[in-house]
Amino acid sequence: MSSSAQLTKPLYACLKCSIKRDWMLISKSRGFQTSAALKLEASTDASSPNPDTLPPLGVLDPNIVSSPRLERKLVRTTGQQPIGSRRRRAALQNSRNIPFEQLPYQCFQEARKVLLADREEKLKQIEEERRRIAKTQAIPAAQCGGEFVKNGRLIRMQKYLEKLKILADINDPVIKKRFEDGEGDMNRPIYRFLADRKWRQQRRLILVQRINQMHIVPDVLPHLDPTAEVRLAFGRRNVQPGEFVDSLISETAPRLNVQVFNKGERRVSIMVVDPDVPNVETDGFDSRCHFLAINIPISPTSTSVALSGLSEGTQVLRPWLPPHAQKGSPYHRMAIFVYEQRDGRKLEAKTIERISTGAQNEFRLSKFTRNFQDQPIGVHLFRTIWDENMAGVMQRAGIEGANMEFKRKRPEKLPYKKKDGARYR
Repeated sequence: MSSSAQLTKPLYACLKCSIKRDWMLISKSRGFQTSAALKLEASTDASSPNPDTLPPLGVLDPNIVSSPRLERKLVRTTGQQPIGSRRRRAALQNSRNIPFEQLPYQCFQEARKVLLADREEKLKQIEEERRRIAKTQAIPAAQCGGEFVKNGRLIRMQKYLEKLKILADINDPVIKKRFEDGEGDMNRPIYRFLADRKWRQQRRLILVQRINQMHIVPDVLPHLDPTAEVRLAFGRRNVQPGEFVDSLISETAPRLNVQVFNKGERRVSIMVVDPDVPNVETDGFDSRCHFLAINIPISPTSTSVALSGLSEGTQVLRPWLPPHAQKGSPYHRMAIFVYEQRDGRKLEAKTIERISTGAQNEFRLSKFTRNFQDQPIGVHLFRTIWDENMAGVMQRAGIEGANMEFKRKRPEKLPYKKKDGARYR
């Protein structure tokens, strides 16, 4: 066989396969029968989007926007986040809007029947556990071995009941779809569980990495285990943990979003601390309190806290002090701590003022923790440094030191005594 025949043989086989495939497609179209054409036309009309359900021209829909450029435009213009994954939003652009639980797939529907049967079994276990809890509560403490033993048993039974509630809905595809679409009700245990798991898989890891890399632990607190998600925003700008924020943006008080994952309402205290205030006399750094507020109610469904909207005197003890740094000083870490007030008690403003009296540079967060036995449940962090707008921000806030510049001292040379050269010969 010649070399030219060896080269053309694979090409001939490929052309033969493509011709055969095209012929099969033509034969399947059955162009001489009108019924198939009508069926194809009907399916095409059904798969095309309904013009009545489409948004007006120029309006971005968070359910179907799929390109990165339009996603950024949606967030910038409306402040809304796209719903679901990008692949799902691209698929919804040409879908027939069939309800999720009515998808015409036999395997999917059969699997739902199995999941529904499992859910019915879990609901029976939940009712049985509730009867056991009610029966245990009616038993006198003396017959259970004491009040301490009875309370411990009830706590374990309540935890098992909450676990059964989660197991009853954890495999439901409708629950997962609603959670991915941002439509979950945080009053239900299953949505709180899914939100907590999603937060711990990525965002909490990044947060813990930042507070360890920037030495918030142990410079400010010796130990910190965040259990609530804290998000920070100045206006429409969302700030990631450890991000540099321009002084003109941070001049006004931000808005926090504190998402807790256990049921019930509680009161929290919010503190903003700068641990990098230069002290020339001691050649070190002091801490400064930029904001302090107490008795702020939050819950799994009530998460937004506008620091500028809190009441003066009863909640805000130290109003917002704009973050600032003198020229030449290193960047300042602005740490935001959220403390849960123990047993939901209400703190007295006079007690807090007595403990935190003195200059703002003398504030110590460990002293607050030691006196009230409250534990931090959330933390956030951003950084500030001298920029072109810092002098104006300090002047408007009445802060001195805008004309001050820090310079590093050159290290003095060690005394050197010339050795006798004869000893090296």
